[in-house]
Amino acid sequence: MKKIVFILAFSLFTLASYAQEVTTYYFIRHAEKQRQNPNDKDPSLTFQGYKRADKWKEVFQYIPLDAVYSTNYNRTKLTAKPTADSKKLPILVYDPRNMYTESFQYNTKGKKVLIVGHSNTTPAFVNKILGKKKYKQIDDRNNANLYIVTIVDGKVSDTVLKID
Repeated sequence: MKKIVFILAFSLFTLASYAQEVTTYYFIRHAEKQRQNPNDKDPSLTFQGYKRADKWKEVFQYIPLDAVYSTNYNRTKLTAKPTADSKKLPILVYDPRNMYTESFQYNTKGKKVLIVGHSNTTPAFVNKILGKKKYKQIDDRNNANLYIVTIVDGKVSDTVLKID
């Protein structure tokens, strides 16, 4: 059922933009991280986190991604890895302090791009593209949001799905 909802949402964005230049960004937060050591600033994923990363691969299996971006942390790269590997794409690192730059926009224009971030950087990145503060920081227990931002000939639309 969740796959059907996702495919329908994706189809609506695609059909609405037939024969026009379309850029689609898919934003997810990293999967569940290790929390045993509060001093570890770069933890790995938990067993559940690895399972979620594999589930994300399934969610994106029918979407022809052109690029996969991640912050330079273990938890984000490990979340992106199954999807990137399945698409035979490298994981490109972005700086969450310098999001949606002219260079990033140029390099992703007309493409379908997965971006893996954090509870604070993911909604901030989406908000930057939207040009308004629509989304708040993600609750620390929520690793299931999928933000989809589509730009069709300069017009931006967005939606958020929860994929458990």
